[in-house]
Formats: sequence, C-alpha cells, structure tokens
Amino acid sequence: MVESELQRKVDALAGALGRSVAINDPSVRLLCASRHFGDEDAVRVRAMLQRSAGSEAIGHILAQGVTRWTGPGVIPPRPDLDMLARVSMPLRWRGTLLGLLMVIDPDGSLTAADLAAIKAAAEPMAALLYRDFLVADSERAAREDNLRKLLSGEPADRAGLAHDSATVLIAEVIDGESAWTEVALRTALEAATRGREPSFYVSGHQGVLLGGGDPEMIVRQVQDVLGGSARCVAGIGSGGRPWIARDRAATAVRAAATLPRFGGIARWEDLGAYATLLQIPAPARAQLPEPLLDLLAQDTSGRLVETLAAYLDHAGSSLDTAAALHIHRTSLYYRLHRIEEITGLDLGDGEHRLTLHLGLRLLPLVRD
Repeated sequence: MVESELQRKVDALAGALGRSVAINDPSVRLLCASRHFGDEDAVRVRAMLQRSAGSEAIGHILAQGVTRWTGPGVIPPRPDLDMLARVSMPLRWRGTLLGLLMVIDPDGSLTAADLAAIKAAAEPMAALLYRDFLVADSERAAREDNLRKLLSGEPADRAGLAHDSATVLIAEVIDGESAWTEVALRTALEAATRGREPSFYVSGHQGVLLGGGDPEMIVRQVQDVLGGSARCVAGIGSGGRPWIARDRAATAVRAAATLPRFGGIARWEDLGAYATLLQIPAPARAQLPEPLLDLLAQDTSGRLVETLAAYLDHAGSSLDTAAALHIHRTSLYYRLHRIEEITGLDLGDGEHRLTLHLGLRLLPLVRD
C-alpha cells in the first residue's frame, strides 16, 4: 500500500534525525507522522488526534509562503498556540505540490547534514504521494462533479440523481485576494463534514456545502487560514429540492455580502423582500426611482430619508413613526410635507408609497 510505504519512509527519516516527522497535505491536514521523541507540541498533538492542526496554525504556516519554497525552510514558533518552530520542505512531483514535510526544531539545532537528509527523503516521498494523489483526486473530482450536477439548474445534468429536500450553505471569500482562498475554503468545509461523507465543492471564491453546517465556524476558520487578508460571508438556503436550496443559498450569500444587517451570515427565510430584490439583475436594481433620487440629492443630512423609511416601515402610522424617531408629531408632519414637496409624490397614495418603499429597499444594494 502507498500509505504503508510512505509511513516507512517517514519513520526512517525520523529515526535518522532523532526528531518526530510528519507529512501534511497542501491544506496542512495531517497525512502521516512518526513516533515522537519528546519534541511534540500542542499543535502536533492536536493534529494527531483530530487530523487537523487548527485553522490558526494552518494560517500561520501558509502565511510563511511555505508552498512556494524550493528547499527546507523554517516555520517560526507561535507561543500563543503552543506551537514550536519547524523545518518544512514542500513535496512536489513534476511541479505539482502534494504535501509538506514537517520536522519540529524548536532550538534550530538541525545540522546541514540533517537538512540534506530531509531534501534527499523528499523526492521518493513526493513520488508516493503522487501515486496516491492520482487515485484520490479522480475520486474527489467525480464526487464534486456529481454534486455540481445535482445542484445544477439543468434537468439533463441532474437526471438519475437522488434529490430529496435539502439545505445548502455557500461560503464566499470577498474583499480580498489570496492564493490560498481554495485551501481556506476546503479546510473549513472538510472540518464541517468531518464524520460524514464529504458533500461540497469549491469553485473560485465560493465553497458550496450540501447538508448545511455551522456557518459561524466555517466563516471563522476560513478567515483564520487567510490571516485577516479577506472577509468571508455565508448564505444558507433550505426547503425544496437541492438545486432550489442552492439558488436560495446563492441569494442569501449575496445578502450577507451586501447588507450589514445580516452580520455576514444570512438565511433565506430571513431575507424578506430582499429574497426577491436580490434576484433582480444588478443593472436593473441600480435604476432607483427618480423621486427618491431627487430626495437623496436634496437631503444632505439624511434626516428626511430616515423619516421616510420609518414612516413606510410603520405602515404610515404617524404615532408609531414619531415614537420610533423620538420626535414630536408636528416635526414629523413637517418632514413628511417636505418629502412630498421634493419628490412630487403623495404619501397618501398607495402606489406612490410603494414606489418610494421599493426604492429604499433597493438603495443598500446599489450603494458602495
């Protein structure tokens, strides 16, 4: 077996160095490790027990640029994580990064001969990983392709696939670029599916998870890996067939990215009118009603717009609106009169109120 051959090579290198040796995949998920020599730290113990070093440790390792190295290099310690310094060597085969060889070296005592031994061991380890990669990658690719088809809107693509009612979560990385976006998303989604069959795929800056998960945990883990270089949001859709849940999650993630009220995590059932408005193409959404544009242009303080929003949200009740704004009703009537003057609309007319209310709902979707 590939795994046993790789394990033997890891054990042999560990014995030659007198240090514990581990191999992680490019997402810094533990693949195999030697016995310890009293040099283990909290991060290594966690990885041995949970197959994951934790999102903060992963982010720290990747932030060093380790996957671009061409030879052994040092991962500095992180005392706040109880993480000791490590020497790491990328494992590549024909240019493809397949893993990271890690040797704990807290005092920098590995010699030039030790580093040469690490480099010499790297190539045969990479060859074994490549054999495993070809099998595992084809299986993963087939699984993810089937999931894409299931969540597709094309009937021909999902023909013959099981499709019960479902929940879908979409995590999206925004406000930043990182070479490790896919790694961050896969790390978080693998953690979310630990203990069950993986049911996600990653495409660009989005990860799509069938079956749902803990959105707060997923967002936090993505941002830990990216080290604050980007923001992650999540949208959840449920009910109906999987492709319907996927479309709802796509709308919810747009709400999470656009509307501060959702705090970066939005659920379809909480969107209200935005469930419809966010499905309008962006150029059409940008066409705000002219009367509202006139009001925005003249209301430099924003007080009249705030008053209009409160009045419409309280179904035209002057009593409730005045209470919500903490103003006297006389002041409210004055502001409403000014709004009518500027917009040329009658707030007593239902169609006019609908025009303004719709424009106010669209407003946060078109503002930067």
